[in-house]
Amino acid sequence: MDNQEKIIQAATELIQEKGERFNDITVREICKKAGVGLGLLNYHFGNKERLIELCVERIVNGIIDRFHSIQKETDDMPALERLTALGDMTFTFLFEHYAVSRISILADMRMPKEDDNTHRTYLAYLPLMSACRPDWTRETLERKTLSLIATMQQSFLRHEVIRKVSGTDLTVPEERKAFHRKVLQDLLEG
Repeated sequence: MDNQEKIIQAATELIQEKGERFNDITVREICKKAGVGLGLLNYHFGNKERLIELCVERIVNGIIDRFHSIQKETDDMPALERLTALGDMTFTFLFEHYAVSRISILADMRMPKEDDNTHRTYLAYLPLMSACRPDWTRETLERKTLSLIATMQQSFLRHEVIRKVSGTDLTVPEERKAFHRKVLQDLLEG
């Protein structure tokens, strides 16, 4: 394994160990765990923040890949139930991995890429949205799916504001599920 990959693996392990406290991770700690010199982190990644974003992207990619296999396991369920279940899993992941999710979403917003986590999430939702509304044109399907992903991301990022404005606490699983069902209803029926 090359030094770059050692650094990525060490940082990923530290992010997963520290959870919400990942900001406490130091360059020195990453390099010690990876068994490399301090200068190699900056050489390969520019700075710690870029390395963290890359690690978070990999973590979330793994989750999205698992969503794809879960989708296959739920093929016998009606489309709306599958879409609802995927949304519940997505929201649960976002709130259970708050720091990682926040970094991922904000990095995608700051520097959108064709294969970023937001786009991969969109691709995971697209066939389910299509199955729920086969009458939609491709353009409508794509727009509504993008709207769903954007709504979920913004709801997650702005959950404190939503709680203050509407009284819905998205950190509470039952309230989050009810909110998600209303969003789906708004998008699918509109």
